[in-house]
Amino acid sequence: MADPKQSFSDRGHRGARGSRRGRPQSDTQGDGKLNELSEKVVFINRSSKVVKGGRRFSFSALIVAGDKRGRVGVGLGKGGEVSDAIRKGSEIAKNTMVNIALKDATIPHEVYSTYCGAKILLRPASPGTGIIAGKTVRAVIESAGVKDILTKSLGSKNAANVVKATLKGLLQLRLREEIYRSRGLEVKKKAVTPEASATVVQPATV
Repeated sequence: MADPKQSFSDRGHRGARGSRRGRPQSDTQGDGKLNELSEKVVFINRSSKVVKGGRRFSFSALIVAGDKRGRVGVGLGKGGEVSDAIRKGSEIAKNTMVNIALKDATIPHEVYSTYCGAKILLRPASPGTGIIAGKTVRAVIESAGVKDILTKSLGSKNAANVVKATLKGLLQLRLREEIYRSRGLEVKKKAVTPEASATVVQPATV
């Protein structure tokens, strides 16, 4: 008959080896770049089709993905289940990510964009303002990495059109250096005038 103490130690040794084998898997998951992307479900729609046996339902999910560093993408996935629609939408959003021109934590200039019936107005804001936007526009703005902005939705409230209008407006943004470079000009640095320089205060004479 086997000694129970010996069997217990053998089991503990196997468990220790098993824990060592599990460590590399957690490390590879932590180092993956896909974990840095943020995904947000903006809208889920359900549609039904009447067939001979009854109704057949299908779902569509609007997903926004971004790295919060100036890259964002939008995807619309469709499937027979909600999970399948979200998975397809996230894959499309990741594969169609585009670069956005940002200035610090806000946008370089004001922009107005339209898509079908949706009309979006984006304005830069001073530090500390935050994101002043609705739920749909906020999903795109936060995924792009903007922290201070003023927005206004002036047209249709259709989620798909509002998201596409917001993304279209972000793509219209251009930095000052980029505009000068396209025109073949050099960016001139602001010269410091003597008046703007610090003045030396002389001690008062008695």
